[in-house]
Amino acid sequence: MDRLRATPPTVPGAQSIARAAQLLRLVTSAGADGMTVADLSKRADLTRPTAHRLLSALRHEGLVDQDEKTGRWMPGPELYLMGTVAASRYDITSIARDIVRSLAVRTEESAFLSVRRGDETVCLLREEGSFPIRSFVLSEGVRFPLGVASAGLAILAFLPPHDVDTYFERHPGLSREWGAAHGEARLRTRLRETTERGYAVNPGLIVEGSYGIGAAVFTREGHPQWALSLTGVEFRFGPDRLPELGRTLLAHAHQLTTRIAATR
Repeated sequence: MDRLRATPPTVPGAQSIARAAQLLRLVTSAGADGMTVADLSKRADLTRPTAHRLLSALRHEGLVDQDEKTGRWMPGPELYLMGTVAASRYDITSIARDIVRSLAVRTEESAFLSVRRGDETVCLLREEGSFPIRSFVLSEGVRFPLGVASAGLAILAFLPPHDVDTYFERHPGLSREWGAAHGEARLRTRLRETTERGYAVNPGLIVEGSYGIGAAVFTREGHPQWALSLTGVEFRFGPDRLPELGRTLLAHAHQLTTRIAATR
């Protein structure tokens, strides 16, 4: 998914900045577990010496840190400080947390809030449901391309048609990365189904047997910027229960959209 951001540099130094930013995204996506330099270099498509050089420079600035015992790279203290400042503008978790929790309680499934970031979605919140068998495809910090997980599919479905067309032009290799089900023709079919139904369905396309549904959450101007979603095991998302889950999900998404419009 990280190769989605590969863009030819247009100004001096852009390539180094893009590579460093990519490493930052990978480190933060790993959360408290961190990531080895070998994994980082492989996923960023960098040589190990290049990855290590960039990580060392980021550590000098406090943006990443390295565990002395394991050698794994972690988010650094400066990221926390920067994130605290940026949160006042971009973070809606404080006004969304009780809605995500209510969604988990009402459905007994794991509930999530994700935000659009460019051509990806990033999970911001996760609330566990009470049903004992769970799906662990999604957690805070995990990124997926738009159109892959149910949250991204819901957002992509409600973007203007021109934006959808240019998304597919930018990313012709989705089927190579994520399987034939993510080819443009099949994705466009799911986008149409999403707009007709109101919510997106991911029938185990990322991890077999792990289902997800997602509903877009809109800005005051009507742009799909976030999504609420539910994940669980396949038999919990059968045709007898899916419409009820969809209605509950849409009601919570509408509640959050209304709250955002009132507070922003």
